Amino acid sequence: MGYRKLGLRSNQRRAMLRNMTTSLLEHGRIVTTETRAKEVRRVAEKMITLGKRGKSDLHAVRQALGYLNSEDVVMNKVFGEYATKYATRQGGYTRVIKTGYRRGDAAPMAIVELVD
Repeated sequence: MGYRKLGLRSNQRRAMLRNMTTSLLEHGRIVTTETRAKEVRRVAEKMITLGKRGKSDLHAVRQALGYLNSEDVVMNKVFGEYATKYATRQGGYTRVIKTGYRRGDAAPMAIVELVD
C-alpha cells in the first residue's frame, strides 16, 4: 500500500495535504484525524529532510517551494529554523499523539507536532 486515499479525489487530497503540511510547519502542531495525521507526517518529514540539504541546494529549495503554499514557511522555517534544529537528527522529526474521539462523528483524533 503506497498511501491512504482519505476518501478524497486525488486533486483534493493533494491540496489538503499541502495545506496541512504548510500549517504544521508554520505553527509546529495541528489537530486532525488520526489517518490524516499519519499522512501529513510522511510529507512533513520529507520537507524537513529537504531543508537539511541547505539553501545552497537550489533543487531542494524549488522542490519545497513547489509543494508548500508559503514562501515564508519554506525559507524561514524549513531551510532556517528546522534545518539547524534537526541537523544531527536522522529522521523522526514529528510525533502523532492520539487524543480520543471526535464528539460529532466519533472519528479518532490526533495531534501532529514537531519534536523538540
